[in-house]
Amino acid sequence: MSLRSNLRALLTMGRGVVQGLSDLHAADDPIVYFQQWFADAKRSGLFLPEAVCLATATADGEPSARMMLFKGVDQRGFEFFTNYESRKGDELAANPRAALVFHWAILERQVRVEGSIERITVPESEAYFRNRPRGSRIGAWASKQSMRLPERAELEARVREYEAKFPGEDVPLPPFWGGFRLKPERIEFWQGRLNRLHDRLRYTRAGERWNLERLYP
Repeated sequence: MSLRSNLRALLTMGRGVVQGLSDLHAADDPIVYFQQWFADAKRSGLFLPEAVCLATATADGEPSARMMLFKGVDQRGFEFFTNYESRKGDELAANPRAALVFHWAILERQVRVEGSIERITVPESEAYFRNRPRGSRIGAWASKQSMRLPERAELEARVREYEAKFPGEDVPLPPFWGGFRLKPERIEFWQGRLNRLHDRLRYTRAGERWNLERLYP
């Protein structure tokens, strides 16, 4: 982090610790507020501010979690991309509900998002896939994500196979790969405060509106 980024991070953290979240109201849009927090995290120079923990569960409730890269949010929800045949893909197909946790430690901020899951459209997945580096697109074809790999040489051989199959920049979207959208039903903003008396404000969707409540830390 540069000196300017360090100063931005300290100022953002200081405002949050001192002022808390008293500026949130039931009429506010939590998606817009999240976008502001995410912009703060990026301006602060944090490494991979888009890193997020995704929690899923099997149809009978066995949980699992992993770190992902969040790729965007709008009023429809939070987007991420993966192999649909991976463990998380299988779990989301069987139990289309999930949770996300963003944690920006240096800012003393955390956001929790819970809701239902849907696949985004193929054209949306194609648009994102085209913007990935060629190596990442080849990797998406080569990796049988979450399946047993006897030795790394097998993965490297599959990479060479698909490099030969798609020699130019035109690497198409694999049929087993694409995006998910988490449609939020609850969004909680956590702001660290002095003496561990943190601020927690939770928005819960009620039709087209959001209800707001403050939680004990």
